[in-house]
Amino acid sequence: MALVNLKDVIWDAYRHKYAVGSFNVINMEFLEAIIGAAEQCYSPVILAIAEVHFPYVNIENITPAIRDVARRARVPVVIHLDHGTSFEAIIRALRAGFTSVMFDGSLLPFEENVNRTREIVKICHTVGVTVEAELGHVTGGEGGKGNTQQLSPEEYYTRVDEAVEFVRRTGVDCLAVAVGTVHGLYKGEPHLDFDRLARLNDALRIPLVLHGGTGLSAHDFRQAISLGVAKINFYTGMSVSACDAIRESLKRKPDTIDFPGLMQDCKRSIQRVVERNMDIFMSAGICQTPNTLCNACTGCALKPTPSGESGSEEDLIRRVTETTVEVLRQFGY
Repeated sequence: MALVNLKDVIWDAYRHKYAVGSFNVINMEFLEAIIGAAEQCYSPVILAIAEVHFPYVNIENITPAIRDVARRARVPVVIHLDHGTSFEAIIRALRAGFTSVMFDGSLLPFEENVNRTREIVKICHTVGVTVEAELGHVTGGEGGKGNTQQLSPEEYYTRVDEAVEFVRRTGVDCLAVAVGTVHGLYKGEPHLDFDRLARLNDALRIPLVLHGGTGLSAHDFRQAISLGVAKINFYTGMSVSACDAIRESLKRKPDTIDFPGLMQDCKRSIQRVVERNMDIFMSAGICQTPNTLCNACTGCALKPTPSGESGSEEDLIRRVTETTVEVLRQFGY
C-alpha cells in the first residue's frame, strides 16, 4: 500500500533537500497522467484537489478512485485538500478519505487565522491527517487567472516573527509562505525574496511550501528547495499544456469527433509536464532504491487506534465527529 499522509514524505524531502510536487487532480485524465509520471520517475507525489475546483469535481465521487490508484501505486501517494477555506470543505475531505489537508486562513486577521487553524489541527491530528496552513498571502487566481494586482511585499509577504508565533500556537505540520510567487500565470518576471525565505527557514525549522510554481525557473525552484521548501504546488502549467494539446489536435483534425482521443492527447501532455517538474524538484529517482520512505509505504496514513488495531471507516467518522463537536463547543459554536 502506498497511501500515506503528507508528514510521511515531506520531512524526508526537507531533510534530503528535494521537494515533493503537489499536482491538482481535475478528472481521471489528470489523475492517470500524474500517477503515470510519478511511477515513471520513481517519485513520491501529492494528488491535490482544491476547494476552488469543487464545482468541477465531486470529491465524494472521485476520491474512491484516487484512493484505489494510490493503494496500487509503486510510490508513496498523498491525497491532499488544497486551499481549503471552509470548515465544511475540511470535514468533507476527512470523510472522503484524504490523508492531508490545507486550511487556508491567509486572508483572515492573524488571530483568527491562528484560532481557526488550531481547531483544524486538533481535529485532523486526532485521525492522523496532516495539516498545512498559509501565512502571508500568495496572490493571483488559484484557478489559474494569474497575478491580477500589484501588492506591497511588506503587506502580503510572510513575516518571520508572525510565522514563528503562528507555528508555535497552531502546531501545523508545514507552512505555505508568501515570498513573491503568484497563483496562475505571471505578468512579467517573478522575483522571489530568497533572503526572507532563508530567514523563515532558519527560524521555523519545519518544511516550507511554495505555492504558485508555474513560471519559475529551475534555478529558482532549486534555490527555494535549498532554503527549506519541501512541497511545491503546481497546477496552471498542466492546465495550459492540456489546453494547448487540444488546440493542436483540433488544428490538425478540425472535423474530429473523437473526444476520447482528445483526452488521451491531454493526458500525454500533462504527464510530460509533471515528469519534467519532478526532475526539476529533484524528487525523481527517490523511490528507485530502498530508503526511509519505504517504511511509509507499508501502511495507511490513518494510523492505528491506541489499542493497536486499525479502526474501521465507521470508527474514523465517529472519532472525527466527536473531536469536531468538542472543538466547536470550546469556541462557542
